[in-house]
Amino acid sequence: MESSVAVVAVPFPAQGHLNALLHLSLQLASRGLPVHYAAPAEHARQARARVHGWGDAALRRVRFHELPIAAYASPTPDAAAGGSEAFPSHLMPLWEAFTAGAPAPVAALLAALSASHRRVVVLYDMANAFAAEEAARLPNGEGFTLVCTSLSSLLWTTDAGRRLLLERGVDYVPVYAYVTEEFLEYATNRLRSAQTIPSSSGVLTNTCRAVEGPFIDFFAEQMAPAGKKLFNMGPLNPLLDVDVDAASSATHGSDKQRHECLDWLDRQPPASVLYVSFGSTLSLRGEQVAELAAALRGSRRRFIWVLRDADRGNVFADGGEDDRHAEFVSEFTEQAQGWGVVVTGWAPQLEILAHGATAAFLSHCGWNSTVESLSHGKPILAWPMHSDQPLNAELVCKHLKAGILVRPMEMQREVIPRATIQEAIEKMMSSDEGRQVQQRAMELGEAVRSSAAVGGASHKDLEDFIAHITRVL
Repeated sequence: MESSVAVVAVPFPAQGHLNALLHLSLQLASRGLPVHYAAPAEHARQARARVHGWGDAALRRVRFHELPIAAYASPTPDAAAGGSEAFPSHLMPLWEAFTAGAPAPVAALLAALSASHRRVVVLYDMANAFAAEEAARLPNGEGFTLVCTSLSSLLWTTDAGRRLLLERGVDYVPVYAYVTEEFLEYATNRLRSAQTIPSSSGVLTNTCRAVEGPFIDFFAEQMAPAGKKLFNMGPLNPLLDVDVDAASSATHGSDKQRHECLDWLDRQPPASVLYVSFGSTLSLRGEQVAELAAALRGSRRRFIWVLRDADRGNVFADGGEDDRHAEFVSEFTEQAQGWGVVVTGWAPQLEILAHGATAAFLSHCGWNSTVESLSHGKPILAWPMHSDQPLNAELVCKHLKAGILVRPMEMQREVIPRATIQEAIEKMMSSDEGRQVQQRAMELGEAVRSSAAVGGASHKDLEDFIAHITRVL
């Protein structure tokens, strides 16, 4: 048996989850650990293609394993179904196929590694209860669940957790109120997510004390009686990682071609650009696209707008569909007359948020986007849609006071008019309240970056985690 430790990452096949575990995998691999990343072929490819902040040299350090799962339908998202806030139900065929087909090949991979390594450390998405169970079956295995959402999103399920949220200014927002009944049944019957923490050796989070200090303390207290370890290693942002070497980091000469929107940003004044993006699981209705466009025109603020529909289950599948935004983008780009850029592909979000010309982020408040924005000191215009996004918006706007809410959730099914959107933009960019929010975001960004720096809490937790999983008993 070898003396080495093998690390195996098993992400849930949705972009935010793929991305978080790949960033963590690359962080560990850059520090010399052998890391395996197990996902269906198309999702391993998706994760590699979309990751930013890392070059090909870093990706070659991670060994990717393609999990064979049954064929599944990969329909295009229907922007008209349920409105722009709609939960991505079109991904259900993928998720059903994944939870049915992935456990067997994951078990086989873990068994093979277990036979040839001193220890196998399984890092799995909280949604993947089967990976927790497989890790627990290994005689030399340890499993750690990665919380890919805010830690506060786990607290609403208990009375004490809800009280803490309210004490910190966060209204009680039940996450499952903003998913479909179909997904809720699926999560209850198939994911068994409540089993992930009890059967794990500990919990990893993509957060830090600067963002969620009181919630980290509460969660640690809840885990302590069971002897579970908690490592808060966020943000998992390579642009903040001082330990990543020059061959790995995009900040030291990535081998990926620079996106043209960054060249446009270089020509803009400092803190003048509004970045607009709604993530990978949302498709805006045509009426909402028109209202948002009118608000951007009316505000006359410089902007980068990522306008794309939600991901399909297989983003590489050939559906033959036309780009429904093509005509609009052509016309709107002409109207913008150089003061705005519309991106219809995958945007380099980390680099955009890190850029000095970017002033604020109009966001759906997915957790990756939220913590990335905060880590670069950029305030958020919060437009939450589903899942944990409403609670994340509450955290940012009310607890951290680093954002302004664009749309309250009671208006969830309504098209937000241009006047409302423009008013929020103007409040953020030019009012006294907006300047206070910007200042708070800048201060928070400094605290987050200090946490990620050598000697900071997040950096220390990452080093402590590596020491823990490589320990010799």
